[in-house]
Amino acid sequence: MTSANGLFLEKYGKDIFIVMPAFNEAQTIRKVMEELLPKGLKLIVVDDGSHDKTSSIVKHVQEKYPKQVHLYRHPINRGLGAAILTGLEASLREKPKVIVTFDADGQHHIDDLVPVVEPIIKKDADVVIGTRNFHEMPLRKKFGNHVMNIITRIFYQIDVGDSQSGLRAFSLNAAGKIELHSRDYGVSSEIIGEIKKKELKLIEVPIETIYTDYSLSKGTDTKIGLKILAKLIKNIFK
Repeated sequence: MTSANGLFLEKYGKDIFIVMPAFNEAQTIRKVMEELLPKGLKLIVVDDGSHDKTSSIVKHVQEKYPKQVHLYRHPINRGLGAAILTGLEASLREKPKVIVTFDADGQHHIDDLVPVVEPIIKKDADVVIGTRNFHEMPLRKKFGNHVMNIITRIFYQIDVGDSQSGLRAFSLNAAGKIELHSRDYGVSSEIIGEIKKKELKLIEVPIETIYTDYSLSKGTDTKIGLKILAKLIKNIFK
């Protein structure tokens, strides 16, 4: 982490809550948490019915940072949307200045927290989305994410560079206005739709993505994108 970013987080870290959805993330979650917690950030982990040691690892880290880590656990896997909703609701009760969604699979770089959070702190935006570089994105992920951008544009009438990014920052006011109903990966597009519906000011900032075989196995791909499209079409004709 650069010294400037470190100083920023030292100053504002206590005002930032990180929402981290996690489903079978035992392989990476400890490292991700231990990069974030020394900066004073508060962390809400939502274990979405994991079958591995995700919860026990979080509890172990929590022993070291008892005032910073909060663990919520769904007894069954309910989906990314449900996990994000649980995390947002828990964060809202604490009334932080900024709420950030941050993936547990190790794909986000901690240095990208500052450019995502800073516009919220400065009141230049209500929501900030970290936009990944699609030129650097592996083909199997690129196509699925392009599909989801198109779906988002068609169904929510808003054009964004990366509708499926998991790194987002919300002001307390914005997080309180957003209403989520989707329980699966469609929640990412739904968030974009809510930004438009609630007339929230959105800024997109470029972020670095750490691609590994593990992180590439997570998130939106072509198959998931087509499933979400079919679901949206079905809902229209109900």
